[in-house]
Amino acid sequence: MTLLTVTDLSKRFHIHHLEREVAAFGELSFTLRGGEFKRVSGANGAGKSSLLRCLYRSALPTGGRAIYASLRGEIDLARAHDADIALLRREEIGYVSQFLRPRPRTSALRLVAEGLGTAGVGAAGLNTAGLNTDEAVDAAQELLSELGLRRELWPAYPSTFSGGEQQKVNLARALVRPQRLLLLDEPTASLDAQARTALSRRLKTLKEQGVALLGVFHHPGDVAGLIDGEIRVSAPSSVQAQEVTD
Repeated sequence: MTLLTVTDLSKRFHIHHLEREVAAFGELSFTLRGGEFKRVSGANGAGKSSLLRCLYRSALPTGGRAIYASLRGEIDLARAHDADIALLRREEIGYVSQFLRPRPRTSALRLVAEGLGTAGVGAAGLNTAGLNTDEAVDAAQELLSELGLRRELWPAYPSTFSGGEQQKVNLARALVRPQRLLLLDEPTASLDAQARTALSRRLKTLKEQGVALLGVFHHPGDVAGLIDGEIRVSAPSSVQAQEVTD
């Protein structure tokens, strides 16, 4: 089924000190089905990351529609109320940014386990993923190990990690709980080869499970065998975009 239908979506940023608007992307249209993986491509500054932020609604689109077929019915991500977006983020839509902004004095293991809904490592009861705390911690440990984060770092604070180690925590937190739609913004930019291979394996599994994937990749070769189509975003000067499918 078609999970996401984007029609004439556009984004402009107002630069206050220049008193002008700058186009990020314009009139972008494409569809995305469950189990489909499309890569967003384009020159630097073409608006690739801005597109993902608009779909996740950390940025507000300027125009157009992004109809998402949620489990509760269709919803326009470009116009939905913030409360509805927050619910979708908790239950259906995941996002991996280029940067991790962890809470202070929170361990890597706890951050990832909380992605499964745990109140905290050692807390009692069930979480929103239907796992008890021990099961959530086990799942977090398995994914951190798969991505190559050293075991001795699991109880440490990610704010003290290198960029590559932080990104492994960032990925583990986003991937530990399957979503229906996963947006990936340069997830491999600061990863080593082992972690990029592990990520590719995990994305292949998610794709086979029916997760819809849309991503910008610094190393597109890492996911070349998984890509079903490409969304090409043109330079802001022309504010045009087109979809290319196999």
